[in-house]
Amino acid sequence: MDINEYENFCSKNINGSFTQSSRWTRVKDNWSSEHIIANDRNGNTVGTMLILVKKIPFLKTSMLYAPRGPVCDFHDRNALNLIFEQVKLIAKKHRAYTLKIDPLIDENDFEAIENFKSLGFVYHGEKVGYENTQCRENYRIELKGRTAQEIFESFKPKCRYNIRLAERKGVQCKFCGKEALGDFDSLMKQTSARDGFDMRTKEYFAKILDAFGESAGLCMCYYDEIPLSGALFIDYADTVSYVYGCSSDNLRKLMPNYLMQWNMIRYAAERGRRIYDFCGVPYWYDEIHRNYGVYRFKQGFNGEVKTWAGEFDYTFKSATNFCAEVVMKARKLLM
Repeated sequence: MDINEYENFCSKNINGSFTQSSRWTRVKDNWSSEHIIANDRNGNTVGTMLILVKKIPFLKTSMLYAPRGPVCDFHDRNALNLIFEQVKLIAKKHRAYTLKIDPLIDENDFEAIENFKSLGFVYHGEKVGYENTQCRENYRIELKGRTAQEIFESFKPKCRYNIRLAERKGVQCKFCGKEALGDFDSLMKQTSARDGFDMRTKEYFAKILDAFGESAGLCMCYYDEIPLSGALFIDYADTVSYVYGCSSDNLRKLMPNYLMQWNMIRYAAERGRRIYDFCGVPYWYDEIHRNYGVYRFKQGFNGEVKTWAGEFDYTFKSATNFCAEVVMKARKLLM
């Protein structure tokens, strides 16, 4: 397989995602992986898919997962068939019992949803929030055709005020590499303890930065050299994605998060990107949910919620699939 051909298609396709990049395998190195390139009769690439493979030794089988895959025109049934022909060969090679996908299909794109169902996938549109592997709801800003200043002027007044306040008070925003990982990790630990979520390790963040090179970075805010907030972003497929974020328990009145987001949005706009993606806003519609404050903060930047269709599952071996689900649920209960 020509990895350059794969990356060229995936990185330029409107349905591409950094989790479908071949670079993502360097981050998920605890999984093995397979790459698919589908070509039409004329030799033109019409689709790609990265599949992560997790072996389950005690059942002598594997589960397959294509995060945000496949990448193609979801209305092109021929492309989907060509991809799925290779999927079946990979499933046989790894004795797989199931494949999970969550492609970038709009929740109202019923034609695309039906195309996957016609291949034998079971659609799980009923799953909400944390029931999904990847968040279905992302908050995004369309950037194309607007200057950075025009985008700034579109923010809500309070948001613009907070950005200017941070600048006026002397908060400094910097784009950094791995040299700032210590500060980022320290802020992430504070955020994890404050908000009650499990955090990734410093080594995991380093893997992302190493894997994506100049296409990833840390955006850090400081006051008198004290780290106040940080974000890990990835620039891929015409989209700059805010993947991980963290902030200090102190000096929150200096509004560093607003300045940090504005600098990443400006970074994306000045590079001509189509989308700035704040990523997940699960339960954005529930004002009493603990995550609602995240959505309220992001609203200040005047984007919109984009809801994806969600997850699809394909079962290769029904009996093994049943046994595996029972075992997995039992292990979760014991953990």
